[in-house]
Amino acid sequence: MSPTVRTDFPYGTTREDVRVPLSDGTRLYARIWRPVTDEPVPVLLEYLPYRLSDWTAPRDWQRHPWYAGHGYASVRVDVRGHGNSEGLPGDEYDATELADGVEVVNWLAAQPWSSGKVGMFGISWGGFNSLQLAALAPEALKAVVTVCSTDDRYDNDVHYMGGSVLAVDMHAWAATMLAFVSRPPDPLYAGAGWRAMWLERLEAVDPFIHTWLDHQTRDAYWKHGSVCEDYGAIKAAVLAVGGWHDPYRDTVLRLVERLEPGRVRGLIGPWSHQYPDRGLPPGPAIGFLQETLRWWDHHLKGAETGIMEEPLLRSWISASHPPATGYPELPGRWVGDTAWPSPHVTVVPYAFRGEPVVVDSPHHTGLDAGRFFPFGNDADLPPDQRDEDAKSACFDFQVTGERIEILGRPRVTLRLRLDVPAGQAIARLCDVAPDGSSTLVTRGVLNLSARNGRDRAEPWPEGATEDVTFELNGIGHTFPPGHRIRLAVSSAYWPWIWPRAESAGFTLDPAGSSLELPVRAPVAEARPLTFEPAEQAEPLGVVFPATLDEERPERLVVRDVAKGTWRLEVDPRYGGSRVYPDGLEFTEDALETYTIQESDPLSAHTRSDWTIRLHRPELGWDTRVRTRSEISSDAESFLTTNEVVCHDGDEVVFHRTWEKRIPRTAG
Repeated sequence: MSPTVRTDFPYGTTREDVRVPLSDGTRLYARIWRPVTDEPVPVLLEYLPYRLSDWTAPRDWQRHPWYAGHGYASVRVDVRGHGNSEGLPGDEYDATELADGVEVVNWLAAQPWSSGKVGMFGISWGGFNSLQLAALAPEALKAVVTVCSTDDRYDNDVHYMGGSVLAVDMHAWAATMLAFVSRPPDPLYAGAGWRAMWLERLEAVDPFIHTWLDHQTRDAYWKHGSVCEDYGAIKAAVLAVGGWHDPYRDTVLRLVERLEPGRVRGLIGPWSHQYPDRGLPPGPAIGFLQETLRWWDHHLKGAETGIMEEPLLRSWISASHPPATGYPELPGRWVGDTAWPSPHVTVVPYAFRGEPVVVDSPHHTGLDAGRFFPFGNDADLPPDQRDEDAKSACFDFQVTGERIEILGRPRVTLRLRLDVPAGQAIARLCDVAPDGSSTLVTRGVLNLSARNGRDRAEPWPEGATEDVTFELNGIGHTFPPGHRIRLAVSSAYWPWIWPRAESAGFTLDPAGSSLELPVRAPVAEARPLTFEPAEQAEPLGVVFPATLDEERPERLVVRDVAKGTWRLEVDPRYGGSRVYPDGLEFTEDALETYTIQESDPLSAHTRSDWTIRLHRPELGWDTRVRTRSEISSDAESFLTTNEVVCHDGDEVVFHRTWEKRIPRTAG
């Protein structure tokens, strides 16, 4: 259901664009919505590299004016070296970005229209740095709302999963950021110096993939910005929000467990990687802005809103549903737990049965995994898993009697024998209906060289048998009577997981293997958990021009039967072409390609192509950015190629190609 557009607010609002001065002379571009009042008000900050003057503008208009209309100064700031901010771009969440963020918080607190109390909010990158700035604990920062973010940059981000290289998003996000960071400042906002700013930035660009692949175990690089290193450093109140179809949802579970109950609340819904009020699949959407207003009013205005009387963790438990790549709304219900781990959740073991089985999955296993980052598009979620199950060792458990509800992180123990020094184990939990259809519930991965810790790479003793234990991602799900709970184990999962060169599968012994499910008792809620309907401020008025071209498939799988090669083509559909009310024509096109030969782990190859055009006809301004990013590997190294070509009109103003060989130390 689409959110309701609200136009009447307790306060009238104003908007102005300003430049926030930093101590080194750099100025960050900011947009401030303020309520019309003579009284100082608290300030809310969203701090991102994603360009407030165009890319996030439609989303910004939904929420910042809404907050201003309820008595807050709501501020959107571009990170240094991005959008119309001055300075040079750096690595994600680097020390400069965080130090700048602290200065921004302090500057906002010192403004004459500010009460001196600041809150931060954001989704993904903005959720990350909200937590990271909270761990730096500037005095003025009193509360944060972190949505779809992580506390652990190594094991719960876009780079690695279970110690394995996340091919699908290690590649895709590095390629996306290369295209994003190469975009020019906008002369309408940056002024006549826009081109000099652009060229200076471009000279400083270095593809993120170089750094990310240089650190294949959990070392000091990943510990920086990972607030799980010291939860006690966080002094602000934290509302942690996630979705069961977002890869970062486990962070919510860890935060409600590790932070003091008096200053944290968790909320996990059925959502994808989106704000919960946007109405994008899967729903249902909630009145998220109203819920966060309760949070801000309590922590920044001292009002009694009842938000801290809510359960520590509010979770959506989905009812069983047939497999599909998208759901407008999922069936299910809200439950509340006053502690985490919950007293209502009991770990129930399910022992495997049968004879030892060889698991040597073809390397294209995983093509039906769905998108690592679902964004609410039509082809985001995993289709029927029967084909994937056929390439895996499956262990089924019949549901008899009462339904089984799970809430939390399932765990598997696998007794494995390897005849090679390396391998990867992938476990998928599926809900199998009486008709045989298999719905993916959740999954987990372990790079077997990381079995004794993500900070090391230990070869498997050849021919040895060991027990390994790892968790699957958290989930809330119901298995009804008559269905089967399936645990499917594979040795490959492309393109999510980059294949190990030496991998030749493993032998799994059911006698020492088991599945542990976090089963939640069907307790009645003390009171119904409900939310107001979703609402937002009046939209920006972006126009999406019609196209006569045939729309490209969102996800397309191509098989060469004779050669045994498989190619997955993905259109990420982040936003497409659009025209803004200020006259900007913004064109965006991207295609990701993942190729593998089903019997050769060294055939894995990724490619991402981006084209971005920013055009202001009234200014005669016409710029284009084209990027190409590729990764392949041999037994010893990853091979990366990145290319950036930038045009100002017909003139090529920048063209650079990077080629780098990076040793495979663990990935």
